[in-house]
Amino acid sequence: MITKKNKKLLFNQTPCIISSNCNGGIIYHDLELKFLSPTINLFFYPKDYLKFVMNLEYYLRQKLCPFTKQELFGYPIGMLDDIEVHFMHYKTFEEAVKYWEKRIKRVNFENLFFVMTDRDGCTYEQIKTFDELPYKNKVIFTHKKYHEFTSSFYIKGFEDKGEVGILSNFRKYSLKRYLDDFNYVDFLNNNEK
Repeated sequence: MITKKNKKLLFNQTPCIISSNCNGGIIYHDLELKFLSPTINLFFYPKDYLKFVMNLEYYLRQKLCPFTKQELFGYPIGMLDDIEVHFMHYKTFEEAVKYWEKRIKRVNFENLFFVMTDRDGCTYEQIKTFDELPYKNKVIFTHKKYHEFTSSFYIKGFEDKGEVGILSNFRKYSLKRYLDDFNYVDFLNNNEK
């Protein structure tokens, strides 16, 4: 029911969601939108995600090369110059490259949205760096309140964990996921106002 209602309320049908992990792909999937971003079914560590979005055009032009020690991880990892891209939902590096190359052609620099989480060792300084990025449409999901950062969105339930958990998981005794705490339809419609 939530998904059906959200699809009706969305009028920005072509957002390019540059996400640090699977949250962007989940939003695309829920709203039944075409994947207009290469950041689907993958994740970046915070320092690499920040480098990627701070120099987005540069990194999108780089050839995706295999990481030399992928066998240590059990899933494909690509290198874009000096940053790692973890393709944990792909079976092979070749499959990851195929979808990456297909989707980088769809990036619309006029309709960008940036989504990050305070996971995987994200520091206060990295949250601050994200908040200072010169992009209008950005959000970082955090495990506690940061009143000093306008792009921070607090997700309840992870206060004692030190980072947000998997936001696609459902809350206990609820039909809502953690991600549903955030009004991502309003967020994506913001570029159309």
